[in-house]
Amino acid sequence: QVQLVESGGGLVQAGESLRLSCAASGRTFSSYSMGWFRQAPGKEREFVAAISWTGSTYYADSVKGRFTISRDNAKNTVYLQMNSLKPEDTAVYYCAAVVRISVRMVLTTTGGYDYWGQGTQVTVSS
Repeated sequence: QVQLVESGGGLVQAGESLRLSCAASGRTFSSYSMGWFRQAPGKEREFVAAISWTGSTYYADSVKGRFTISRDNAKNTVYLQMNSLKPEDTAVYYCAAVVRISVRMVLTTTGGYDYWGQGTQVTVSS
């Protein structure tokens, strides 16, 4: 069992940066693979980035080169550093977790995760 709490969302202008954090409960955070997803109004939830429990990272083409996912196991926290933000990045961002899975096809799909945070709003103005 794990609980996830996102933070760091807000309103920024295009070209600026923002860092999201996801704090996880429990003593076995290092055994979880973590992902970030987002959902814009009227659209389905889409994959953004993931980091496996072994440290492998994956990114959606739309954010590659701008976003960086990382984790600090000592703090039970995963981060999403978002640079060069664009208006199309506007969405509710969700953190997700799944135990000891490192397969790309699992970590890049919504159905691959067992636990979800409440989401944090990111709004980018032009």
